This record gives sequence, C-alpha cells and structure tokens, in this order.
Amino acid sequence: MKPNMGTFDRIARILAALVIAGLYCTEQISGAAAITLLVFSGIFILTSFMSFCPLYLPFGISTKKKEEK
Repeated sequence: MKPNMGTFDRIARILAALVIAGLYCTEQISGAAAITLLVFSGIFILTSFMSFCPLYLPFGISTKKKEEK
C-alpha cells in the first residue's frame, strides 16, 4: 500500500472523526445515523494513520505532495 493521502487530508479526516465522536458523546446524534457516522469515523481514523485511502486507488487520486529530488 503506497501512501496516497497528504497531511491536510489526514488532519481533516481526524478532525471530522473527532467532531462526530463529540456529537455522539453529547447525544446530539443518535440511532442508526449515529452508528453509521461512528463507523465512518473509525474508517477515517484508520485511513489517516495508514496514510492510504482505498477509494482513491481506482481513480488514481493522490493528495500526497510529490517529493522533489
């Protein structure tokens, strides 16, 4: 798995996951929508730490900056 996520993308996903978790903990969201969003939050955290998004792969997307030599 070659990293395909840039720093901004990773930080944005982690912040979104934290917001969703905060909304759940303060009971602002509940039910099926809350469970669905919590699953997405887990996926966001996992992909952020791995720096790899499998959905980017088939489309050839990469938000990671190319390193200069």
